[in-house]
Amino acid sequence: MFEFYLSSTRVIADISGALFWPEKKTLVFSDLHLEKGSWFAKQNIPLPPYDTLDTLNRVEKVINCFKPSRVISLGDSFHDETWMERISEEQTERILNLTNSYEWLWIQGNHDPSGAPSLGGINVNDYFDPPLTFRHEAKQAFADGEVSGHYHPKARIKLNRKSFSARCFISDERRVILPAFGSFTGGLNVMDRTISNFFNDDFKVLLLGSKVRQFPKTALIS
Repeated sequence: MFEFYLSSTRVIADISGALFWPEKKTLVFSDLHLEKGSWFAKQNIPLPPYDTLDTLNRVEKVINCFKPSRVISLGDSFHDETWMERISEEQTERILNLTNSYEWLWIQGNHDPSGAPSLGGINVNDYFDPPLTFRHEAKQAFADGEVSGHYHPKARIKLNRKSFSARCFISDERRVILPAFGSFTGGLNVMDRTISNFFNDDFKVLLLGSKVRQFPKTALIS
């Protein structure tokens, strides 16, 4: 875990890729992309059909660790709009158990613009709880206290003559973009202007590995 401040608000970056807001007992996930494996199977691209199972196992593990009162899923919780035709009854029951146990917010994403109306919780486009605003995709004109996902950030660094990349949080203490939490999710290098243009030049990344480690922009490579 790594504590940092966002718009003067203390938050915690978890090694899992989730974000916790202690003051409001709020746990935040981004880009679960449930049923992505079964979507690929429909396209005749065989992948192991266990991504939803694995992602939900990890969601439950993090929830049990932080014991939140509110959970926010920052959009692209499901990989496409026909996920309900493919998800198993067992996984549906697991999600319903979660949404019935906590105040649960589904932020609508570009992959799931309709949200998850059949699975409990509340479906919203974005959500404001001062001083933080939660949405799927960052807005260029908006910064202070913004929490978003969408871009699946990862960072590449060089240590001891070796380079490696991993999922990461990226923040300049005004806004933060969370890493994708789902099992079948790739990543975009934070040095790509698609991501870096949202941040001040002094942004930092919180790299996920055996622990959460902070690195400045100057330590990153493209």
